[in-house]
Amino acid sequence: MHSYGQEAKRAVEEARGRVADMIVADMINAAPHEIVWTSGATEAINLAIKGIACTADIGGHIITSMIEHKAVLDTCRHLEKEGFRVTYVQPDESGLVTPDMIRSNVQSDTLLVSLMHVNNELGTITDIEAVGEMLADEGIIFHVDAVQSAARIPLDVKRSRVDMLSLSAHKMYGPKGIGALYVCNDSDFELQPQLHGGGHERGLRSGTLATHQVVGMGVAASLVEKSLNTDQSGIEALSDCLVTELLSCEGVIFNSDRAHCVPGILNVRFDGVASEALMMLLKDNVAISSGSACTSESVEPSHVLKAIGLSEDDSYSSVRISLGRFTSEQDIIHAIKRITSTVKELRDLKKL
Repeated sequence: MHSYGQEAKRAVEEARGRVADMIVADMINAAPHEIVWTSGATEAINLAIKGIACTADIGGHIITSMIEHKAVLDTCRHLEKEGFRVTYVQPDESGLVTPDMIRSNVQSDTLLVSLMHVNNELGTITDIEAVGEMLADEGIIFHVDAVQSAARIPLDVKRSRVDMLSLSAHKMYGPKGIGALYVCNDSDFELQPQLHGGGHERGLRSGTLATHQVVGMGVAASLVEKSLNTDQSGIEALSDCLVTELLSCEGVIFNSDRAHCVPGILNVRFDGVASEALMMLLKDNVAISSGSACTSESVEPSHVLKAIGLSEDDSYSSVRISLGRFTSEQDIIHAIKRITSTVKELRDLKKL
């Protein structure tokens, strides 16, 4: 009843509206009450997939792809132990998962399809609008992992016929530890909560809200809505420059078809150069990775690169380069100079 609590509630609801606005009209097109706060995208994904599975008969069928985030893959593997059948669709050699691939795997008891909009390692874009339309006609629930796409390309959940969509604040320049799940109120399905203890968030996610993080995500979403076109035009120009310069070097191969990727996520391999050695020599000057940040502790080859058919040697020669809102032309010039010279240095050492 006190004014301080009311002020905090207003701030939370304003942030909820800002996240909804980001996915409104040319962005997400959601209503504020369709946004459920979570601790991040991993929890949002778990709530979406397990929340649907809990309402179904044991043994139902789920479709996802082999190049999804570990939060999706590990959740699906857990459900397999619970009696569900999961189809892991293999993408084509450029990392694309097409609507036809999904359609050909639909079964009579398929209850859910979960796909990422933009792949976090390759940058490839899934045509969620075409997939969503097909699944809506089949009466199958559609969950989209939009963590990588929210701050990169326009979203519209209504036009794409998306039932649930996962978001993470830190991928849109907001604070870590906060995310959201869009749950369409117009869809004819029930979502079972995975956390119990107070009935917060319309009973879908119990737990006291971290007001400061919620507000931070709301502000980040508002900034994305205002600056998306400007951000992406700048990132695209810098990406084009980086790609051109890297392709001028010998033995450089991009692991995805750039025509079907977002600018700002590049996955490239340097023939004869171990990615670990390259990253080690660059660590004080250029920040690149051999996979996603969520699996950076793993010594195994990227599951995404293996799924598109790369050999173990090619996977271990690949790096992921990301650009963002604050990447400058000077950063690109510096990165090109350091990467190309270090690749040459490592190749020269192999000749000795």
